[in-house]
Amino acid sequence: MTKQVVVGVVMDPIADITYKKDTTLALLLAAKKRGWKLKYMEMGDLYLQQGKAWARMADLDVFADPNNWYTLGEAKPASMADLDVLLMRKDPPFDNDFLTSTWLLEAAEREGVLVVNKPQSLRDCNEKLFAQEFPECCPPTLVSSSSELIRAFHKEHQDIILKPLDGMGGMGIFRVKEEGLNLGAIIEELTNNNQRQIMVQRFVPEIKDGDTRILVINGEAVPYGLARVPMAGETRGNLAAGGSGIARKLTERDYWIVKQVAPALKEKDLMFVGLDVIGDYLTEINVTSPTCIRELDDQCGLDIGGQLMAYIAERLGRD
Repeated sequence: MTKQVVVGVVMDPIADITYKKDTTLALLLAAKKRGWKLKYMEMGDLYLQQGKAWARMADLDVFADPNNWYTLGEAKPASMADLDVLLMRKDPPFDNDFLTSTWLLEAAEREGVLVVNKPQSLRDCNEKLFAQEFPECCPPTLVSSSSELIRAFHKEHQDIILKPLDGMGGMGIFRVKEEGLNLGAIIEELTNNNQRQIMVQRFVPEIKDGDTRILVINGEAVPYGLARVPMAGETRGNLAAGGSGIARKLTERDYWIVKQVAPALKEKDLMFVGLDVIGDYLTEINVTSPTCIRELDDQCGLDIGGQLMAYIAERLGRD
């Protein structure tokens, strides 16, 4: 008799998620559909004991019910080696606690657990800087803490976006047009007076049509992306910043970008990522907790969580 697959998840508190939008819930529902057993953890539940990976885990059940989407058992200490696969779905920020968690998850990996995404790659791949490994895909970009260099970049490109390297959900993103209004104050704030590296990019006017999230599973793109269209008066398309999500078929350029990035994703064992594309340009590669499954599934009749679980089953030899 085939042993039941046991799936662990490390996530933000499940009681606080937004039911209709939460991608982690979609993944858990897809795992349950395969008859897999679910174990729930938050980041603070992970620990090492005599060099072995342990966690306080609770039995988890999930339901496609907006009023009652989960039940949790009592959290008890257990070896992470008891898991077949562990989904690392803690949202940014990528802080010291997140960093430490990747080391703990590597201990689980050494004990045979398939961790999605690979802990070393979560550490190595800053979501903004990783995209810069593919400059042919990106708009003109500067990463610097130097006011002088940032001002020179603005003088050259006239209309620019400035953003922190560790932000999420559109937080801390500023646009400065040709007149340079408040550029000095923005540089001071974002760089902490020339002490912190930030990213500066030429403004891409196609943002008015949306910042498209392309989901990629094992290097293969889901054929529809979610265009996050900014609300009136905004330059940020992030759903968390009030943008609206509209599903669109991928363009030839989208597929070309995925083709450039896919070999590195496979090499780094990044099984599930989200590429952010504005117009013809790649702007970010989201590796920590990519979202937008629920919107794409609802609008396009897809089962993206099922696709990812099918790939995981293949990796486990349980397909």
